[in-house]
Amino acid sequence: EVQFVESGGGLVQAGGSLRLSCAASGFTFDDYAIGWFRQAPGKEREGVSCISSSDGSTYYADSVKGRFTISSDNSKNTRYLQMNSLKPEDTAVYYCAADPHSCLGSFPLWGQGTQVTVSS
Repeated sequence: EVQFVESGGGLVQAGGSLRLSCAASGFTFDDYAIGWFRQAPGKEREGVSCISSSDGSTYYADSVKGRFTISSDNSKNTRYLQMNSLKPEDTAVYYCAADPHSCLGSFPLWGQGTQVTVSS
């Protein structure tokens, strides 16, 4: 059974940090582009970051550039999103998702999400 488990969310003060983890079972992340998305209440889901399976290229939304870092640990079949200098507007449910082709794909596989709340 293919399964993602996201963890690491929580409540943090503005300026603080969190590291989100996305662990997979039932398949290997190596062959998939992994993206992090978020959705705040009343807002559309937005892409935050992505790491390519082909060459490890990384991509970031302008709103998080310089503050968030996506990384991989293939030995643990896990992807991470390090979030620093958090702002209240980063508050959202964060999801990891996988696409078998690229960061421009449709991301058919999704985790259950983890809540991130940043207080001012």
